Amino acid sequence: MTDFRIPKYEVLAQEETIHEMPAGVQMIKAEHIWEESRKGEDVVVAVIDSGCNVQHADLSSNIVATRNFVASEGGDSDVTDFSGHGTHVAGTIAAVENGNGVIGVAPKVKLLIAKVMQRINRAGGVDFGATNEDIVKAIQFCIKWRGGPDNRQRVRVINMSLGGPDDDPALHDAVKAAVDNDILVVCAAGNEGNGSGAAEDEVGYPGAYPEAVCVGAISLNGTFPGFTNTNDQVDLVAPGDGIWSTYTQPKYAQLRGTSMASPHVAGAAALLINFLETKYRRKFTEPEIYAQLIKRTVSLAQDPRLEGCGLLQLNHHVVVTPESVRVRNHEPGLTR
Repeated sequence: MTDFRIPKYEVLAQEETIHEMPAGVQMIKAEHIWEESRKGEDVVVAVIDSGCNVQHADLSSNIVATRNFVASEGGDSDVTDFSGHGTHVAGTIAAVENGNGVIGVAPKVKLLIAKVMQRINRAGGVDFGATNEDIVKAIQFCIKWRGGPDNRQRVRVINMSLGGPDDDPALHDAVKAAVDNDILVVCAAGNEGNGSGAAEDEVGYPGAYPEAVCVGAISLNGTFPGFTNTNDQVDLVAPGDGIWSTYTQPKYAQLRGTSMASPHVAGAAALLINFLETKYRRKFTEPEIYAQLIKRTVSLAQDPRLEGCGLLQLNHHVVVTPESVRVRNHEPGLTR
């Protein structure tokens, strides 16, 4: 039984070769904190998705671990991506800066790839879905995983560009467990918008859980696409329309969906982790990272169900003081 799906997204264009800094990376001003954040170096971000093309030249050097939870599609380490979706998400987070292809938000981040999405043959073609049990197992794996030469590397951010309409208590518990272990859980809001761009109450899980960072989409021209879910759990918005990134075949694709917005935020969180922990020479908790992420948004004067706290802008001036970094959940004005 499949309970969760890759939110319906649209492939706009495909190319075998490309050379650019994607417009979404530029829109959130990621490069403005690359020096201070060391481009996310050695921060581990987990991508729970359809797998990844681990041989892709823009990704291979940044992948530190793989785990397959789809028993019917290979062994434990086989994360072959039959859709291209997971590969696209991974590239937005951490495509390397190699003089070719695309560049991710945090090009020195390390990736843990957890495959949960399996192929489902339908009359109209192939769909991709995952059971709640496999997603829960993947989250639990991320919580327990340790790596690096001294076995001290751990997952700091999880990206889940997937969703379903039903609240699942086991999945909710897994998300809460990750947060309790200081892992920021970033999720796509979903693509069930009514097409008008107006604020409604379109809910998809796990993004709608209050412990998750729920990311809606904005177009590169600053307008809100009609597909993005709107509800009172949306935390912020990021570019999700016309996004170039890595793909399976051909090697690059331009996609549209909140699945593309979420990894911009996951990559940004990795940059902030390095920036803040270097500055203060201590580990930051998940609530502190969340608060500092939200402080780097700019309101677009829209309904909060549409924009949350606003558009992610990493160059947004924030005076980081010892007092400001101790902000916890439920700060006035935050959606948690």
